[in-house]
Amino acid sequence: MSLFRYIEDIFGNFLRIVRSVTVFDVIDILLLTFLIYALISLMRETRAMQLLKGIFLLLLVFILVKSFELKVMGYLIDNFLQVGIIALIIVFQPELRRILEKVGRASVSTLAGGSSERIASDRDKAIAGIAEACARLHDSKTGALIVIERETRLGDIIEKETTSIINAECEPELFCNIFYNKAPLHDGAVIIRNNKIYAAGCFLPNTQKDQYLSTDLGSRHRAAVGMSENSDALVIVVSEETGNISVALDGQLSRDQTPESLITIMRKYMPGAFADKKKKKRAAAK
Repeated sequence: MSLFRYIEDIFGNFLRIVRSVTVFDVIDILLLTFLIYALISLMRETRAMQLLKGIFLLLLVFILVKSFELKVMGYLIDNFLQVGIIALIIVFQPELRRILEKVGRASVSTLAGGSSERIASDRDKAIAGIAEACARLHDSKTGALIVIERETRLGDIIEKETTSIINAECEPELFCNIFYNKAPLHDGAVIIRNNKIYAAGCFLPNTQKDQYLSTDLGSRHRAAVGMSENSDALVIVVSEETGNISVALDGQLSRDQTPESLITIMRKYMPGAFADKKKKKRAAAK
């Protein structure tokens, strides 16, 4: 009888909680769920996710220590937590910067004036030029580093003494001339802005996870990963030793690309992809 009454009390309490929930409570829960999901999505497959696992383990230890009233461990954890927030900000600094950049980004291409069809046409020409250039550089085993600017502007990379402003169409011959091993700009990166070769001879920031990268990766690949960690840029690398084509995005390096797979990646991530969606919608409507 007491068990039945206990179950009845639980069910009654549950009903009272459900009746007390308002529309604003539901909105509050949905917003919190979305924020947690967005945070996990932003930190997934990054160094921050591994650190978060360590933090959750530390919280579990903290709960156990407080539950069993372990004085020495409690004293150590209490003192650690006093400086824990500052330590987390320092440790998570690269990831926090990337998260804030992603949150603050707006779709520049949708706000800018001009025809979406023209933007898509210029983008298609740039994609074809970059893919053809990478194919030629692959065949000749010429090292190359191409940074495609997206939402995050790369003014701090471009505005340096070693940089040369070009502002020319993405012609394969121009890429080959820039990265020719006796050319003065071949050691630096090329920046693609607004579907044009905007600058050359740019030097990129170092990666934050140098120790985690394969030892067979050279300075170009490490610079590509570093650039993708510090911005949302799409970075293409052609190896000088093997001619292999790699792509870096969001701190991750994808190796052994072909010109065809490179075209697919650029169509997905280069600015102006919204125009492709509009084209598909209009084609479906017809």
